[in-house]
Amino acid sequence: MVSSCFPSTPKKLAMTVGYFIAGAALFAVGLHLSYVNVAPQQARIKARNDFVRERLRKKSGKP
Repeated sequence: MVSSCFPSTPKKLAMTVGYFIAGAALFAVGLHLSYVNVAPQQARIKARNDFVRERLRKKSGKP
């Protein structure tokens, strides 16, 4: 059983809940921004890979 040294007050409880909600909101915003930016990043990587493959193909002389 866990006992605290100092009794919790309603103000401290409200602050804890507020901090938790703020942290969850920041996490949700970060998750959303990450999800939104996945497709452009994947397209950029694919374009770079295609460019490198084409360049190597031309350099090696294969059709």
